[in-house]
Amino acid sequence: MNTLRYHLSYPVSPNDQGKIAPFRLLVLGDPQLEGDSSIGDIQATSFPNLKSFLTHLQQNKSIFPLKTLRLCLHDLVDFYLDDIPKSFKVWHKRLDHFGNDYFLGHIYKTLHWWTNPTHVTVLGDLIGSQWVDDEEFENRGRRFWNRVFKGGMKVAENLVSTSSNGEPQKMVLGEDGENWARRIINIVGNHDIGYAGDMSSARLERFTKVFGKYNYELRFEAPVKKISSQALNTKSHVPELRIIILNNLNLDVPTGSTELQEETYSFLNSIIASSPEVGRSAHFTLVLTHIPLFKREGICNDGPLFKYYDGEYQNGVKEQHLLSQDASNNILEGIFGKSGKTDVPGEGFGRNGAILNGHDHEGCDVLHYINQSMSHEAQWNATRWDSPLSHSIRQGSRLPTLREITIRSMMGAYDGNAGLMSLWFDETTWDWKFEFTNCRLGKQHIWWVIHVLDLITFSSLVWYGIHNLTKRFPRTSLRLASNPKDKART
Repeated sequence: MNTLRYHLSYPVSPNDQGKIAPFRLLVLGDPQLEGDSSIGDIQATSFPNLKSFLTHLQQNKSIFPLKTLRLCLHDLVDFYLDDIPKSFKVWHKRLDHFGNDYFLGHIYKTLHWWTNPTHVTVLGDLIGSQWVDDEEFENRGRRFWNRVFKGGMKVAENLVSTSSNGEPQKMVLGEDGENWARRIINIVGNHDIGYAGDMSSARLERFTKVFGKYNYELRFEAPVKKISSQALNTKSHVPELRIIILNNLNLDVPTGSTELQEETYSFLNSIIASSPEVGRSAHFTLVLTHIPLFKREGICNDGPLFKYYDGEYQNGVKEQHLLSQDASNNILEGIFGKSGKTDVPGEGFGRNGAILNGHDHEGCDVLHYINQSMSHEAQWNATRWDSPLSHSIRQGSRLPTLREITIRSMMGAYDGNAGLMSLWFDETTWDWKFEFTNCRLGKQHIWWVIHVLDLITFSSLVWYGIHNLTKRFPRTSLRLASNPKDKART
């Protein structure tokens, strides 16, 4: 209702204004922009057989007329049966890419207008292949910024730089709000830079140049005006939101570049070292990354899978659906400070927070939990967020838990999905709370049908207007021909 009032310019009462979440994140995943490199027989658009026909026609036609005739006929047949059909396929694919860009842009533009987010993120796989050359990569990057996320901009370097004491600068939610609503927090995906095996410095550099950095953090404090002065005076901790942008594509081994893996783990260790104590209230850690955490087969659409290169790229990881159990534990127990043991700080319950990622196009919403009462070493498990077990754990059991949301792809084949996360501060519990929901705008065919009908309607109106004008104002030549003086002259 408040959203409707906002768009209808109705005044919002101070009470309702205070209920608006200060952090509203529009979450999009896996747009995977394709390009010419994904189109087969693209050379057919230059009509090579027609060029060959013209060449043969001009050469040796007087010396070898029969041979020239045979070659020319062969070229013409290939032109009609090969060049033209293949060219239509290429043009059809290019038209599909063109329309897909604007369909994805329609999703972003519509939801950005309606939900009025404070922040936006795209959770990896911004383009469709890490194997494209630099020219094609930049071309897809231009389409990303000029068509799909028109009006958006990458997070500037100065916003993610650290202060003199080595910590990132702290910002306030709501300040510079107009620009933050336009900034796109881009997460790196396997189709952007590759998996651990084929990831390279060159791919990371071009990603940074076009889309922004791939390992950094952002820190925000809750706006003081949204918190009562009495509560601030009686509490020791100012509400803080920590957003961690993590390249988790080379957390697992083997890797093609130990240097790049060391860089990732160095960043991860710095995040862990600079984390607040696990017992700190009023703190929320949000991890934005690409590959989902480990979970057993059958919980989500993608189960555990690893493939490796054979004889190249140091036999590194070629493909994976999920992180390994060890890499997942590094995030759950390192960044969030959770544990299967009770004799640790915070009794193993760790820090408040959540994980958002992509990669699995079907999407998934799970609750990770660990049973501290096990006699042997406890292991992390996961269950669907809406399962009876999840409800039981959240309502009654005292177990360390963490919610992980894998966003469904925004591609048309997956119903043009987007996620909406609202995070607000509860003064009663003196801690952050959040809600998440998915919003599907429908398949791309609906968008195409509407725009084709628009084109037909517009063309019909233009034709109708021209037709009426020609009836109302006959051509001057006909009017002159009907003039008696003209007839006398002839």
